[in-house]
Amino acid sequence: MKITNVEVNKVEKNGSRLKGIASVLIDASFAIHDIRIIEGDNGLFIAMPSKKTVMGDYRDVAHPINQITRKLFENAVLKKFYEVNEDE
Repeated sequence: MKITNVEVNKVEKNGSRLKGIASVLIDASFAIHDIRIIEGDNGLFIAMPSKKTVMGDYRDVAHPINQITRKLFENAVLKKFYEVNEDE
């Protein structure tokens, strides 16, 4: 699996921990949208797209199934986020 493209849109909302929204293209064949970039207590992290269940909980719609893949996604998205912010 190779991440072939990452798009990031910066979110500027006072008091919000949400800093951006990303889309990732895998192998130029599969897209995942609405990956949130969030400012946590220990820095930025990503949250995969999710939806609210009938029980009121949130469940990921798409997500990495192991730590190596999760780190691959996080590194690619945050790298693009920092590049977008450098250009401003």
